[in-house]
Amino acid sequence: MAEVSVRDVATDAATGEWSGGTFPYRVGHRKLGMWLFIMSDSLTFTALLIGYSYVRVASDTWPKPFKFDPSIIFSSLMTLVLLSSSLTMVMAVMAANRRKKRSARRWIIATMILGSTFIGLHAYEWMHLINDEGVTPAGNQFLIKRTYDDSGNQISEGTVHIEPDKAAEMEMETVDEAGHTVRYVQGDRMFGAAFFGITGLHMFHVLTGVLYLGVIAGRIKKFTAEDVEVSGLYWHFVDLVWMFVFPLIYLLSVDFTPH
Repeated sequence: MAEVSVRDVATDAATGEWSGGTFPYRVGHRKLGMWLFIMSDSLTFTALLIGYSYVRVASDTWPKPFKFDPSIIFSSLMTLVLLSSSLTMVMAVMAANRRKKRSARRWIIATMILGSTFIGLHAYEWMHLINDEGVTPAGNQFLIKRTYDDSGNQISEGTVHIEPDKAAEMEMETVDEAGHTVRYVQGDRMFGAAFFGITGLHMFHVLTGVLYLGVIAGRIKKFTAEDVEVSGLYWHFVDLVWMFVFPLIYLLSVDFTPH
């Protein structure tokens, strides 16, 4: 009867179906490197979002420039497109693990198309804010409209956009039809810098992801299933970051007051 050494048993266990055995935390160097990058990049976005939250809460003139229709509907469409790309990326990883590289390439290309669509929609939104709303990293054309009753108590607050050529003629304190005092205050100029800084950094990550996936798709025959999975980790991270940016930047800046 042949003798079986402890090393042979350990080797068989380590190379089994789950590749665990005596090395339950075995991970490839590419995947480990991506996880380390994700953790470090998470700290960057965390710092930015915490800083944004602090500045927003500390300011009493922070504008709420987004109307539910069309701004929030449009940004929700952007969110749907980006989340859909996560599904196609999951399908790409699944196909790669099943050694169906042609199928994996098709799913990766679909992910790239959705990611590019997100970038295009985001760029359109930026152009609208810059050209039509006058929002730039250096300032904005928003005024905070506050209405007070006869006792001096504030009864409503909203955000209005004023054209640059009409700003000089704008009366900063008026009386409305109901006899209430209406005062206008310049919106916090930090809004533009915060908005373009955070969303711009995220959009850069999406663009980088699209290029990264392009390399994987173009050389899919030379890459392993783990390489596809590593690219999927980066893409899911980009999607996850947006799920924090969207509510903080957009949903908390919705102006429901009629004008």
